[in-house]
Amino acid sequence: MVEARVGRRLAAILAADVAGYSRLMGADEVGTARTLREHRRVTDALVTKHGRRLVRTTGDGGADKLT
Repeated sequence: MVEARVGRRLAAILAADVAGYSRLMGADEVGTARTLREHRRVTDALVTKHGRRLVRTTGDGGADKLT
């Protein structure tokens, strides 16, 4: 009998939320959007640095898929 080899890969799931997002956008839409982009730039760079990929984002920021 031939044994089939099972391939396994690790995955990490990150869930984050911006507390008070609607209130922050109401008070300062431009500043809040800028801060959110800056945070995303940092986290996206860390993901890339470690040879990983962002699969999907959802929520107020919209949904996009990067591979």
